[in-house]
Amino acid sequence: MSHVIGIDLGTTYSCVAYLKQNKPEIIPNLDGHVVTPSVVSFTTDGQVLVGNLAQRQAVANPERTITAVKRLIGRKFDSPEVEEAKKRVPYRLEAAPNGDIMIMVDNQLISPQEISAIILSYLKACAEAYLGEKVSEAVITVPAHFNDHQRQATKDAASIAGLEVLRVINEPTAASLAFGLESNKNCRVAVFDMGGGTFDITILEIQDGVFNVLSTNGDTFLGGEDFDNRLVSWLLEDFKKETGLDLSQNKFSLQRIREAAERAKRELSFVFETEINLPFIAVDESGSKHILKKISRYKLEDLTRDLVWKTIPLIEQALEDARLRPENIDEIVLVGGQTRMPYLRQVVADFFHKEPRSGIDPDLIVAMGAAIQGGIIKGVMTDLAILLDVTPFSLGIETENDGYQIIIEKNTTIPTRKTMAFTTVEHNQVRVRIHVLEGENPVASMNKSLGWFDLIGIEPAPAGVPQIDVTFEIDADGILRVSARDAATGREQGMEIHYAAGLTRGEVEILKEKHRPFALPGKK
Repeated sequence: MSHVIGIDLGTTYSCVAYLKQNKPEIIPNLDGHVVTPSVVSFTTDGQVLVGNLAQRQAVANPERTITAVKRLIGRKFDSPEVEEAKKRVPYRLEAAPNGDIMIMVDNQLISPQEISAIILSYLKACAEAYLGEKVSEAVITVPAHFNDHQRQATKDAASIAGLEVLRVINEPTAASLAFGLESNKNCRVAVFDMGGGTFDITILEIQDGVFNVLSTNGDTFLGGEDFDNRLVSWLLEDFKKETGLDLSQNKFSLQRIREAAERAKRELSFVFETEINLPFIAVDESGSKHILKKISRYKLEDLTRDLVWKTIPLIEQALEDARLRPENIDEIVLVGGQTRMPYLRQVVADFFHKEPRSGIDPDLIVAMGAAIQGGIIKGVMTDLAILLDVTPFSLGIETENDGYQIIIEKNTTIPTRKTMAFTTVEHNQVRVRIHVLEGENPVASMNKSLGWFDLIGIEPAPAGVPQIDVTFEIDADGILRVSARDAATGREQGMEIHYAAGLTRGEVEILKEKHRPFALPGKK
């Protein structure tokens, strides 16, 4: 039986694992590192670089070096998150004809799915080199608060890379699988997951091999990058005060500052003071300018305190949804590189009145859990038999007068299927439009549109007489499927689906044909 790999496709770093004698093991990349920078760079001579090699291009080649693409995948160009990203990234972002976001590289538009596919293709090649066999099946993780579009876009990226996705699993849930395998005990767990781009809090119960997610909450635009950005802004403002020079529009200088800020942030998790030294960062009529700055752990905490405390209301809501209090939680598992920050760890410990579990690397635990899930699917992990995840958002349809009828409530265990009956609002109406929404607001227009379709051929009748059965079905990957049926005629035909975002099936197939698998060194 060929191996199933587990992939943590992260905002800043990615990781891949597999099962070896029923234990998860990390697969190193081609440079020998256990994590791979989620970076793709296009060189001027036509090469495509991934990971460590691409990261080294960030200063010299910023407009062709794509970072943090996970923050863009599955989003619309005019979304607030993309508006914020446009201020930060050195590469160009453009709108696709359907309103999606695209990345411009040398006058060529590339979708976030294609960039993610390049990273996945590299991880696939690393696994094949390490295992000595072809790899075609994977379990891929996503943030618990990724919506339907973001999940489908991630699956499309994997498909383009030549991977069959056996399951899309939430990152905190994957981490809980790895924790559960190690701890081997029944308990209630809070998984606090803050990586480079996203934050999730998941409350779950482990009981005799059953992993039952009780609730989840989070923010898909809160993570380590935001902490980096605070340091970058502070350095830019300080430099401007000292020299009068504004480096915010200088892409080369800005990238150097960004790399130094991330490095300093990481160091301050282990030391109380570090130095940022950037010689020849700028020049004016008086000569060369440099940045030489000492920064303390306490200064970093002052700059980012509000980001840490933004997590607390989300934790409180997750506990309320699970009908639990902090003292009901037995274990706290920290996931993601940003959770190494001592101040963040202390805030979490104070909230729950207990120290988080240590001993599992927060950068590796998600990929390990994904590999375990692959073993469960293949039937080789019989002790961890059942995983009951939940949907992070309520789902429903628009009704008359901008109303919103929820059909599946948030934190419903998945997979799930629910049908609700509706009717017509006009006499002799032969067509209804089903507008699918995601969110919690009772006003339809205040929620996120996922798409719509028309049911055609309803038998003419007075308003309120026809019965239209609308069915929502969420699979184990968290992907939503919606159908509508006229109860009187049994008609379901004539359904035309218009996706609000994402690549079409045809576009994915074309990109699969065009995609070149990552070539191992020395091989063609």
